[in-house]
Amino acid sequence: MKHVKAFAIKFAATFVILYLILAGIDGISFGDVFLMSMVLGALAYVVGDLFLLPRTTNTIAAMADFGLAFVVIYFMSDGLSDGGPYLTRSILASLGLMVFELFFHRYLAHNVFPDHGEKETKEPANLQYQTESSEEIHPDFSEKMTDEFHLQNRDKE
Repeated sequence: MKHVKAFAIKFAATFVILYLILAGIDGISFGDVFLMSMVLGALAYVVGDLFLLPRTTNTIAAMADFGLAFVVIYFMSDGLSDGGPYLTRSILASLGLMVFELFFHRYLAHNVFPDHGEKETKEPANLQYQTESSEEIHPDFSEKMTDEFHLQNRDKE
């Protein structure tokens, strides 16, 4: 049930963002924006949210969602509309979706993937390391000591 609620939130936000940018600026129809939102929401939820997010960080998953959104919006707007600046509209819509994804991934980490959220908020253990120090960094050995050492150990080298 958590995944259904999360997908519904993702679909609604994706639809609103795409409708504001694509239909508001370029006049793409309601049905085309709905179809793009459904395809993009399903792909991004499976690839970005269920596969990448548990294995990577929020930023990497958001950048992957940006790339996926750009490709899907660019090719679907090319096929569904009558022409125009596909590159500009795809970049603007993808940037808007990436900003939403940054916040949506936090929601997923805390509500859908509770184990993943605990890992991010868990404080590191209090490790106490000690270092060794000495007064002399380069000790002075007498030449007699070093000569005797080399004579005794020359066969070992």
